[in-house]
Amino acid sequence: MKKTGGALRLFVQFLKFGCFTFGGGLNIVAQMQRLYVDEEKKITNVELLDLTGVARSLPGLFVGNVAFLYGYRDSGYPGAFAAIFGMVIPPMIVLSFITYFYTEFHSQATVMSAMTGVRAAVVPIMASAILGLVRGAFPMRICYAVAAAALGLYLFLHVNCVWLVAGGAAAGLIISRFWKGGRGDGAA
Repeated sequence: MKKTGGALRLFVQFLKFGCFTFGGGLNIVAQMQRLYVDEEKKITNVELLDLTGVARSLPGLFVGNVAFLYGYRDSGYPGAFAAIFGMVIPPMIVLSFITYFYTEFHSQATVMSAMTGVRAAVVPIMASAILGLVRGAFPMRICYAVAAAALGLYLFLHVNCVWLVAGGAAAGLIISRFWKGGRGDGAA
């Protein structure tokens, strides 16, 4: 019974998230961070970062993957399916409405101006999510150097993301093994 109540709660929460997840997946991270990390304290910033990292690496839509993974973590499979259904219902309704009236919307300067405003409002929401994840992601200062190196390799040398993730994992293993005085206890 606990999982059913948790699934219903997740459905309602992700239904709300789905109503306001404009501009891509990072928006859901900002909403989840505010609710689950800051207010309810169900997970930490590091756990949210890990969850989003796994969701990003899986095939499919990022927001769907995040909803499914968090729902499963919270309430098993009932929570996973409740979260994903809650997440997709609002955009599906909006997309159906917009698709039906697409030609009318596309030619309306007012509607296009409103969409420009929505895009401008999404950028700071995404930035706050990124800053929140960065604050909780790096347990040691050396991690900032690894992140900066990965960013540089990606932006300037166009290194494939797979190699960056593999290199990050290797760097994490090396750092945890040797950085703190060679303890090798895995404390990163």
